[in-house]
Amino acid sequence: MADGKDDRNDLDTNGGVSRRGFLGSVVPAAVGVAVAREALSAPAAAPAVAELPAGEPAKLTLVVNGRTHKVLVEPRDTLLSVLREKLGLTGTKPGCERGECGACTVLIDGVARYSCLTLALEADGKKVTTVEGLMEGEELGPVQKAFVEEDAFQCGYCTPGQVMAAEGLLRENPEPGLDEIRHGMSGNLCRCGAYAHIFKAVDKAARFRKER
Repeated sequence: MADGKDDRNDLDTNGGVSRRGFLGSVVPAAVGVAVAREALSAPAAAPAVAELPAGEPAKLTLVVNGRTHKVLVEPRDTLLSVLREKLGLTGTKPGCERGECGACTVLIDGVARYSCLTLALEADGKKVTTVEGLMEGEELGPVQKAFVEEDAFQCGYCTPGQVMAAEGLLRENPEPGLDEIRHGMSGNLCRCGAYAHIFKAVDKAARFRKER
């Protein structure tokens, strides 16, 4: 009889579930969900990683424009800052310093890269070429000469990065069409809007390189 009474108390007078019966079924389920969520959201144990002392200088060997340099850098130093401040190669320009304008473009093993987004340590032992490295003695290189002849600049601040992007493009594709030139130069911004002249300069540089 006691069991029957308890069962009836779980029902309301209309045959539905009483408040006691509802709470008896819902509360344990809610507790179970909360426990499961907590278990799923708990962060996994991080793997052991060797930590370097903050700001600890590191030895770095940079091969820039054919010359080998040994320098001490901090792990956070960018290639841009090392080129300018430690090696005195100020042709590479700081612009946005967040990989949007391309003024700091250099070549690393022949491929155009933003030096503001490249840690100096990433270039350890690799061949870095800056705009100074395109000179042939006292003479301008083909790309530099083409930019002068086509008047492919106004203020000139972005020009070193434009020249290096063009050099990287032509090393990869010696005879690009206009659409390929536009695509290849799209990572470099010119605030003066000299794009038409820049595209002509890249096309002329391709011809100069082919003649050589």
